[in-house]
Order: sequence, then structure tokens, then C-alpha cells
Amino acid sequence: MTIYDISEKAGVSIATVSRVLNGSRNVSDKTRERVLAVMEHYGYTPNAFARGLGLNTMKTMGIMCADSSDPYLAKAVYHIEQKLRSSGYDSLLCCTGYEPASKAASMNLLLTKKVDGVILAGSNFVHENQAENKYIAEAAARIPVMLLNADLEIPNVYSVLSDDFASMYEATREMLCSGIKDILFFYNTGSYSGKRKMAGYLAAVEKDENCRAMTWLYQGSNEDVPAMVKDLKKLRREGTVFHGVMAADDVLAAAAVKYAREMNYRIPEDFSVVGYNNSTLTVCCEPELTSIDNKLEILCQHLVTTLLGVLEGREMPPKTVFSGELIRRGTTRQPPYTPPPHEAEKSGAPNCYD
Repeated sequence: MTIYDISEKAGVSIATVSRVLNGSRNVSDKTRERVLAVMEHYGYTPNAFARGLGLNTMKTMGIMCADSSDPYLAKAVYHIEQKLRSSGYDSLLCCTGYEPASKAASMNLLLTKKVDGVILAGSNFVHENQAENKYIAEAAARIPVMLLNADLEIPNVYSVLSDDFASMYEATREMLCSGIKDILFFYNTGSYSGKRKMAGYLAAVEKDENCRAMTWLYQGSNEDVPAMVKDLKKLRREGTVFHGVMAADDVLAAAAVKYAREMNYRIPEDFSVVGYNNSTLTVCCEPELTSIDNKLEILCQHLVTTLLGVLEGREMPPKTVFSGELIRRGTTRQPPYTPPPHEAEKSGAPNCYD
């Protein structure tokens, strides 16, 4: 018997059960009595280490990430750990890899450590096959589970994410308006976030009759930039002509800039590149890289704030979405013309931004 079972049988939310366990005053007497009656009927005894009891909480959160060498995930873990520490919590980190079985094993390990909650850093923890998300649902029946940059509608799972679809859509439309019509979407993972970025790119391209969609999945190491450049050259030799790249992260974008240099393209006059994440790599390129800032630090801070609110028995939003921002630098040229919104709607032309 878990708090998920109690909430279901009492007809209340998990947060309400948590508030009853906490002795919170924000519960009516009638609701409190109903929840307590269900607990008594089923002989439910809360774990002394469980969240929200104010007894022997371990004051420890579990963090799972697939690959701590990934720049984006490493930065996410840093921001999460810093926010947890400032809030009086320690953390346990599991680097899970990408296989579903390994993720489930790491989750089980953290549960045995009696953590108060688990944070899944990165969108690769959510799978299209719902059976592969079962380990998340089972954990959420015991403790709150937080998703960074992914969305999963399961009780006691809370999502904090950036609107990757809208960010990639607007950035692609701006590149189209700058006059580049042969744009390659360059990605390396089929994660939840990666698919949202691709969908945004495709939606923007489909609005312009003078261009065609080109997507290419890079299946090598994300740390091997020279190999990426080599493969981009091979793609070009095989007949895929492109003068713009929308990249799913800044590492891929840096490889695209290097490719353009080796092909003797002028940047941004002949060739434009947009990255994603607005990482430190953006200032390591020449020229500096235009990139989409997905507000990672804000996401991580809000995620921890939401988790702490759940542990305190407060009603917290199950899903929070933040808008990204295109940070323009030297790898893109400005659109020559921005049609008013009403004109763009009538003509179907992409709306560009200065």
C-alpha cells in the first residue's frame, strides 16, 4: 500500500494525502477524516523515512542523468545540486546510460537509499513505449519524481521544461526570412526534446513553399567534432546541398561551423548556423555562435522549488513550460524584411524577427 493507493481510494490527490501526513491545516476536517479512514482500513503505516513526515527524513534527493560528460546534462546537474544544497538537501547522482533497464535499476537503487524525491535530468528518460516508463510510475507511487525538459502525465510526476518546439520554429523561420532556403536539421538523439525541436523545424519549413525539409541524424560520438565534419562533407558529396544548419545542440552547431570553414563558405554571408543550449561553446567559435537559450538555470531552480513545495504538501503545477530565447551572434544574418503579423497570416509567409 502506497500513498498513491491511498489517494486513489480516498478520491483525493497525492498532495492532499501528503498534507494529511504532514498535519497541514490546508485540509478540511471532512477530507482529513476520509483519508485517515482509508489508511486505518488498509492498515497503512507510513515509512519513517518517507517524505513530508517531519520525522526522520533523509534530506536527500536522487538525481539521474544519462551521461554526466554531456555539457548540457553536466550543467543541469550542477544547477540542481547547487539549489538542493542551498535548500538543505544532499543529493545522490546516478549516471544511468541510455538503456531502459539501466535506468530502472538506477531508480531502484535510489529508492533503497530512502531518498525523498528523484530528479530525472534530461528528456531521454521518457519513452514512446509506455511500458518503458513503468519504472517512473512505480517510483512516483512512493515519492515525487521530477522531469527536467520532458513531459509525462503520471500522478506525482512533475515536469519543468523549455518550449523546444516554439524556440526551434521561430529560429528556423528567422533563418528562412534571411534568405536561406536549404536548411539542414542536424540532430543526434531521438529524445523527447529532440523530437520537439525537429517538429518545430519541420513546421517552419512546411510554411515556406520555396524550401524543402532536410533532416540528418548523426549517430557517432557527440564529442568527436572532426568525425561530424567528415560526415557532413560526405553528406554533401552524396548530393545533399545545404547552406544553413539548425542544430539540436551547440556541439553539433560547432561542427557545422567547422564544416563551413573547411568548405570555404563565408559565415554568415554564404552559410548560417544556429545552435541550441547557449553553452560556453558559443563563444569558442569564430564567428561566435548564434544559439537558442533554453533557460537551463531557471528550469533547474524552478524544478527544485516545485519539488520542495510538493514535499511540504503544497499544491504545485504538474507541468511548467518556459520560453526559450534566440541569442543572435555572428553565425546568422538578419532577415531583410519582417512582414506584419496580419500579412504573414494571409500569405503563409514566415514571420521574422529583428
